[in-house]
Amino acid sequence: METNSHPEGNPNGIGFMSLTAMVVTSSIGAGVFALTSDLAKSASPGPALLAWLIVGVGIMALALSLMNLVDKRPDIEGVFAYAEEGFGEYAGFISGWGYWLSSWMGNVAFATVMMSAIGYFIPIFKSGHNVPSIIMASCVSWILMYIVNRGVESAAILNAVITICKLIPLFTFIVFAIIMFKGNVFTAHFWNNMSGNFNGGSGVGTQIKNCLMVLMWVFVGIEGATMMSSRAKRKSDVGKATVLGLCCLLVIYILASILPYGYLSRAELANISQPAMVYIFKMMVGTWGGALISVGLFISTLGSWLSWTMLPAETVRLMSDHDLLPKAFGKENRHGAPTFSLVISGLLIQAFLCTLIFTSRAYDFAYSLCTAAIVVSYIFVAAYQVKYSWQNIHTKGSAAQLIIGLVALIFETVAIYLAGLQYLLLCCIAYIPGFFLFMKGRHNKHNRRWLSKREILTTLVILAGAIAGLVLIFTKNISF
Repeated sequence: METNSHPEGNPNGIGFMSLTAMVVTSSIGAGVFALTSDLAKSASPGPALLAWLIVGVGIMALALSLMNLVDKRPDIEGVFAYAEEGFGEYAGFISGWGYWLSSWMGNVAFATVMMSAIGYFIPIFKSGHNVPSIIMASCVSWILMYIVNRGVESAAILNAVITICKLIPLFTFIVFAIIMFKGNVFTAHFWNNMSGNFNGGSGVGTQIKNCLMVLMWVFVGIEGATMMSSRAKRKSDVGKATVLGLCCLLVIYILASILPYGYLSRAELANISQPAMVYIFKMMVGTWGGALISVGLFISTLGSWLSWTMLPAETVRLMSDHDLLPKAFGKENRHGAPTFSLVISGLLIQAFLCTLIFTSRAYDFAYSLCTAAIVVSYIFVAAYQVKYSWQNIHTKGSAAQLIIGLVALIFETVAIYLAGLQYLLLCCIAYIPGFFLFMKGRHNKHNRRWLSKREILTTLVILAGAIAGLVLIFTKNISF
């Protein structure tokens, strides 16, 4: 595949610490602040720890795969490009479109929880999905679009500063949670199959399964550095930043979600108001604790929202460069930002925000769709890691890389099947307009629009998934 990339990097681009901050900030958003309650609804401490072990191994395998591919193929830019390189243009489109869908749908989840954080101080915003919340979220969305449109590299520097600010409340919470941890509370119902108004009246295996979508959501964004590889000062920093960022995330997430099991019972955690960390810390230290975490939540969500404003625009820009989308999506302004792509993403976010007034599960629904869509890209990354390692099996270290790729591939495939297949079907609906844009991009590159037999078959499978998703909606088997 021909490329205009610069394997050595961009001397004026994003540095190592900013890339690491991109990984951390892209992932640490709303999820960690609601994680304990969501986890308690699904599992007791024992099964929750096992779920963390499984997800940690699977996500680390994905991060190591990204690190290896960035190192071995620095000419490839963008997560979707691994699918294109390994399995053809149509696979690249499917991966890239899924990533783009995930990016802007994640912003809707951020908008909902940010308004809830503001609602701690201004009650009118507390629900996160009423008219005042939608108006405020819309203003924030377009302001962030404007910042990114003024230059992606400068936005990345701002992102690094936000990362530091958002970690302070999290570390404060963790320190107090360690001090107030009670072993007898933690072990009281360690494997207990509780019953009540939440999931968990079941075996350990079912409890682990119930945790998967929640835990996968908080790692969405670990590929942030890889997506910005074309703007990195040194390509060699990208993989290292991804693994370092993931290690930081694992420590923060596990401590922040498991330690509260030693302060409140599982039943109390499962029924606490969201965002859970705000109200847990308020119970620990008083009103100032809730205020501190609410400020941290606001900053954290703002940082993730900024990252995920850059990522969807960068995705479609790169896809346009590869002729997987029309050239208009890749056109940059004098600041090097893809204005057209930003505006399109902004309009879709705006449309989705307006629908939140009709749902009581805005946050859960948005993050479930976001996670399901991005797993498509992750599966292609793992599949290309397996293919590339097999093709170079006689090279030193390739056998180990093959195993890492297989672990990542099996984990992502099984996890999405167990945790959210119905949301994957809903994502298929959003692929339908993308087909027409892909054929337009292909016409620009090859002067042809038609699909091969294999591509037609794949399209039919996706259309069947879209029909199944519509049936689930109309039969009310999926609630909003």
